[in-house]
Amino acid sequence: MIDVGSFLHPGDGVWWGQGGAEPTPLVDQVLDAVDSIGPIRAFSGLTWNHRLSGDLPDQLTVVSYGGLGRLRQLSRHGRLDVVPCHYSALPRMFATGQLPNDVGLVQVSPPDSSGMVTLGTGVEYVADAIPHTRTLIAEVNQRMPRTVGGPLLPMSAFAAYIETDRALPEGPVGTPDQVDDAIAGHVASIVDDGSTVQIGVGTLPDAVLMALSGHRDLGFHSGMMTDGVLALVDKGVITGARKEIDAGLVITGAALCTAQAYERLHEYPVEFRAASYTHAPKVLSELRSLVSLNSALEVDLLGQVGAEMARGVQIGAVGGQVDFSRAASLTGSRSVIALRSTRGAGEDAESTIVPSLRGGVVTTARVDVDAVVTEHGVAMLTGCTVAERALRLIEVAAPEHREWLQRSLADEEF
Repeated sequence: MIDVGSFLHPGDGVWWGQGGAEPTPLVDQVLDAVDSIGPIRAFSGLTWNHRLSGDLPDQLTVVSYGGLGRLRQLSRHGRLDVVPCHYSALPRMFATGQLPNDVGLVQVSPPDSSGMVTLGTGVEYVADAIPHTRTLIAEVNQRMPRTVGGPLLPMSAFAAYIETDRALPEGPVGTPDQVDDAIAGHVASIVDDGSTVQIGVGTLPDAVLMALSGHRDLGFHSGMMTDGVLALVDKGVITGARKEIDAGLVITGAALCTAQAYERLHEYPVEFRAASYTHAPKVLSELRSLVSLNSALEVDLLGQVGAEMARGVQIGAVGGQVDFSRAASLTGSRSVIALRSTRGAGEDAESTIVPSLRGGVVTTARVDVDAVVTEHGVAMLTGCTVAERALRLIEVAAPEHREWLQRSLADEEF
């Protein structure tokens, strides 16, 4: 076992890969060593490492682009420093040193006969951070799939490495319910055949992917993908045949799949690309058929989207939502925000269509949203006046909250 702490110095910054590609054994070593080293600033994206939700070493500061996974708990305890930014800005922020870049921890596939490894299922910001990082340390995982599209790295690129044989995290598993299915049906009704789809992860995105199973020649270009995307490839729905660029290819930065899907990745036309490609405005502007499908916590009567804060806690991120929403609305086909009409249960249920954003933070501007979808229908907003947008949004709010929204509209509270 190597001593990761020996590569860190007081005041250093360290980053690591996220999601299924997080090099957890190396991260745990850093957490064990921090207090004996001195102040360390760490950058983490989506994580399920339970140690990043509890008590942290006093000398550690955790920075992220949002409160994803276990980082929500850190936000609740005031231990998370969020850098609000578009996902497309991460490459430049690593390059300029605005994000920690002294030491990088990566999980890679086993080396091939030439001694070269890939970043597997976690290319995204990792590929962009590597060229600007002083010291790289790798977890060589025998179960990390060898993927194409990202950089090939020689083992000599790493100052040290460990070898593991552990299953990749599959992420939280949920089953879409009737509300998810209703929303998904409405979303699918406004996606044309031949569209290039961007979508996130979770039970609602899973439901949307299933609802698209009757479509033809869809393309896929997104920051992350799941089993649902591969299922549509198997069904001949996602072919990429009409994509303006990368025809025939599924383009993604990362994967959050089941073990079975990870084992079969090599069978699919999937290419993993850096964030500087997947989220680049120039690249997205070439996808004239782009439909962005994103979720939210709330939408106000102006059509502004809140997807980050709830009761003062960072539980989401700007992420790639604005990158894709703006491109889809301006140069693509359509920008869609999908969400349940209420949050919570019973008498405590709150409307997610609100006079003004409770979280106090606008994630996506109203001008970058073409449609808002709930289980009650589709509010098409493009070309509508401010007053017309409010009325259409009230129509897709939960029925029990519409009178309150109408009163708010009459009182000009929004």
